[in-house]
Amino acid sequence: MIPTEQKPGGVAPAGGHESAVSAEALAKAEQFIEEEEGAASHLKGWLAAFVTLLAIGTTLFHLYAAYDIVPTQQLRMIHVGLVLVLSFLLFPVAKRYRDRLMWWDLIAMLMSVAVIVYMLAGGDDFTDRAVTPNVWDKVLGVALIVLVLEATRRTSGWIMPIVVVVFLLYATFGQYLPAPWTHRGYDIDRLIGHMTMTLEGIFGTAVDVSSTLIILFTIYGAFLQFSGAGKFFLDFSFAVMGGKPTGAGRTVVLSSFLLGGPSGSGVATTVTIGSVAFPMLSKAGYEKNAAGGLLAAGGLGAIISPPVLGAAAFLIAEFLKISYLEVILMATIPTVLFYFSLFFMVELDARKYGMGQVPFERAATAWELAKRYWFHFLSLMSIVIFMLLGYSPTLSVFYATLVAIAVSFLRRDCALIPYDVFTGKMPVLKGIWNSNLVKALEGGTTQVLNVAATCAAAGLIVGVVTLTGLGLKFSSIVIAYAGGSVMLTALYTALIVWIVGLAVPVTASYIICAVITAPAMIQLGIPDYAAHMFIFYYAVLSEVSPPTALSPFAAAAITGGDPYKTTLQSWKYTLPAFVVPFIFVIDPFGSGLLLKLPKTLTWAAHWQDIALVIAMAFVAIGTLAAGAQGWLLTRTTTPERIMLIVAGTLMVIPRSWFDAVGLGLLALVIVSQLARRKAANTANKET
Repeated sequence: MIPTEQKPGGVAPAGGHESAVSAEALAKAEQFIEEEEGAASHLKGWLAAFVTLLAIGTTLFHLYAAYDIVPTQQLRMIHVGLVLVLSFLLFPVAKRYRDRLMWWDLIAMLMSVAVIVYMLAGGDDFTDRAVTPNVWDKVLGVALIVLVLEATRRTSGWIMPIVVVVFLLYATFGQYLPAPWTHRGYDIDRLIGHMTMTLEGIFGTAVDVSSTLIILFTIYGAFLQFSGAGKFFLDFSFAVMGGKPTGAGRTVVLSSFLLGGPSGSGVATTVTIGSVAFPMLSKAGYEKNAAGGLLAAGGLGAIISPPVLGAAAFLIAEFLKISYLEVILMATIPTVLFYFSLFFMVELDARKYGMGQVPFERAATAWELAKRYWFHFLSLMSIVIFMLLGYSPTLSVFYATLVAIAVSFLRRDCALIPYDVFTGKMPVLKGIWNSNLVKALEGGTTQVLNVAATCAAAGLIVGVVTLTGLGLKFSSIVIAYAGGSVMLTALYTALIVWIVGLAVPVTASYIICAVITAPAMIQLGIPDYAAHMFIFYYAVLSEVSPPTALSPFAAAAITGGDPYKTTLQSWKYTLPAFVVPFIFVIDPFGSGLLLKLPKTLTWAAHWQDIALVIAMAFVAIGTLAAGAQGWLLTRTTTPERIMLIVAGTLMVIPRSWFDAVGLGLLALVIVSQLARRKAANTANKET
């Protein structure tokens, strides 16, 4: 199988297994990737070489910054400048200008360089003038805001820039708004100083994370991918899971988990797996919309799967001032619950659709693949190993990248530089320039442009919130509407995050909601880590929620299904797992799901309560999954399906009598289905 090549604006599908996915379907799926990652130009000649060199230089600079000390403000400014330059070079102002560089792109690129050079040259004097900026500070500050918004529009679409503009208008004209939204209003001097001359606006927390963790993990993922790790994980999943009635679905689930590290993108993972797995799903008996829904659900799992979660997870560590290892630990049990739900639904699928075994060609058995390519597992887990050894997340991913490079040379077909270069059979410069090493160095930067531009734009939103106190205002409004109820506050927060997620990508959705809704939850006594993880999981739902349901839409393009029916199917597969966040915000012991506890509780005194909550979470998830599928021991009747959904929901709420009622309803459904199945078997014997 050919490794999936992540490129700006597209993903080349893996091949090797029998595929009935047409080139037209893959091209259509690629359009949805472009909606998430931007429609990049495919440049040629000296211009392509220049962009490649610039991208490589950007990657090497960030690797250097991970190992050695680069002053914070300088790192963030250089990062934003390089992202702007590459965005204007690679992403056209409109699709009709794709694959060529226009004069306005060159002006925007040069303007980006001029603004950042001016700010860097200003040094401490520049930041000291933040309260009273001079004329040039204001002119170039406005230019930087416009450039950031335009780069975000090119890489991610119109919605995020429009949202940012609304926030900026709120900061400017707050004095004209009714209570409780009113504030004093800020003039151009204060806005520009705060947004472009301090570490509170564009160069704030979001860009800090983008310039360190996000880009480094993207670089690491690129090296994994171009060394053949993605190919191995797909082949390994097929070899382990294939050939059984549930093999087709299990393959999608396992491969989505393994590919989550190298990919980091829900849509890219969906397309990569779908291009190979859909023919097998179809043969197994999945109808088009159900197959697309499962593929999209698997892609969603890639964003929430340790050790490399989505970009928003790095922001959690920064907002909470904790190590990234703690975020990984917090995500462990919710991730297990998510995949437990998917695997259980796949088991129900096999019975529901009457699936049989699906034979397919195997290049090798799972054991043979593991013996040949075991080192890919080492490179995948090396991040956690280095963190456990006490290294910072930044240094951990730096050394993990070096491990991925080193182990790639253990096999000729994985080597980032062809063996022929070392034997003298290939010219050194030509061999290196055309090697996977150069592609990985280039891809490490080009793959992060849309997220980095979004982080810079989101910094403007965070700046408005900190300047105007919007977060506290919003919190008081939410708490007032909820009447001080933790349950209602969590429900309102989930709705707000979901609505915001309809319009903007996961990273932006998390940033916006973390600064405007998290304070309300924390004010009511919910631990800050539980509040932020709650928001993260509901922000992830934007991947399967229209009108930005890019993963289901991409899956539908591959399967030939209806995009909206596929979206509904993806909700069916993912919905049970997304009741889990309510457990760790409304139940004091529920935060045990995050492997953390409030300061007032101890593991020794309450381990039985925590174990019960975790056990009930698994039962609730399984019950909701059965209700969503309409199948438990056999096909459910409408009353049985309703009882299963009610039972699963009740078991999420931290009340012992709710648990008792939920378990009672589950038992009632099981008894009913056993009796019905026994009657059916008796009738069959008599006939």
